[in-house]
Amino acid sequence: MNDMKKLLDIVFQFIDKDDNVKIEPLGKGHINDSYRVGTDKKEFVLQRINHNIFKNVHELQNNIYRVTSHIRAKLIDKGITDVERRVITLIPTHEGALYFKDNNGDYWRLMKFIKDSKSYEEINTDLAYRAGMAFGEFQKTLEDIGGEPLFETIPNFHNMENRLEAFRESVKANKARRLDEVADLVKEIEDRAEEMCKAERMHREGKLPKRINHCDTKVNNVLFDNDDQVICVVDLDTVMPGFVLSDFGDFIRTGANTGAEDDKNLDNVSVNLDIFEAYAKGYLKHAASFLTDTEIENLAFGAKLLTYMQTVRFFTDYINGDTYYKIAYPEHNLVRTKAQFKLLQSLEENYEKMQQIVKDASRK
Repeated sequence: MNDMKKLLDIVFQFIDKDDNVKIEPLGKGHINDSYRVGTDKKEFVLQRINHNIFKNVHELQNNIYRVTSHIRAKLIDKGITDVERRVITLIPTHEGALYFKDNNGDYWRLMKFIKDSKSYEEINTDLAYRAGMAFGEFQKTLEDIGGEPLFETIPNFHNMENRLEAFRESVKANKARRLDEVADLVKEIEDRAEEMCKAERMHREGKLPKRINHCDTKVNNVLFDNDDQVICVVDLDTVMPGFVLSDFGDFIRTGANTGAEDDKNLDNVSVNLDIFEAYAKGYLKHAASFLTDTEIENLAFGAKLLTYMQTVRFFTDYINGDTYYKIAYPEHNLVRTKAQFKLLQSLEENYEKMQQIVKDASRK
């Protein structure tokens, strides 16, 4: 069976057979394989779900269905007319399932394609503000979703205590025999460890709630129309309970870095406070109405936390011998580690300014 016939057979598990169906690759996603599916009347997105990362596809798809159904109901209540463009629409199989498992054990899903939309890889202050509004509204809309808590699609994904435990195990094992050259960096990680675990401590003390988070708040996970107005938030695989400061911090880590995530020239790396301020203003435009004072007070800390967390993750992989992240050259994970650490230092240097920006934005 050739690949196209296989893809057609999968598509026809969801829609009626049609001789005019066309399928072509879509995007360059790092996790799932995506295809654009066209018929005479409709267009869809077919995705193969990476079940090595998302090990419980049934719960994953149930999460997405619950989230999108809740958003859809809210949009209808508001009298929104273009609901199909404003939220992802899952297409069930002919048997009513939210996914199809093929003979190879691969899992597939089909969604409606949102036409006349675009996403961005690069960021500016205007896009940062609008992305902030999008993610703030996303969290606000899901604040009152009913039923059981959402399933944790990647357990302990943003749990700093868990990440540090894995880091310490890697240091102890020293599998790749690389510790001698990075002992100073190990000390830098440990010097900050107690502070960086405060979110979990505050949660146990009842001071920091868990809410529904997106957990991948990059600008390219927001769809815009041709006038650069927000259509909707996409890539909902990691939507699960978490701390809002993680979602806030992850956007700053990825969007407000003046350098690249793996920049070899550390002089390029620092926090862009204009992007930080634009995102904070956009985010708090919606989020300030439901966040607690404690959450708002810790948003800027979230930027430090997620940058520290990614530093630890890259560093752990380097010490382990590069077993998780794809690398382009032998020192790649160490270069990533040092670039993230430089960003962390910049965030630390500008922390008071960031705190003031958040404080001012929350009042408006």
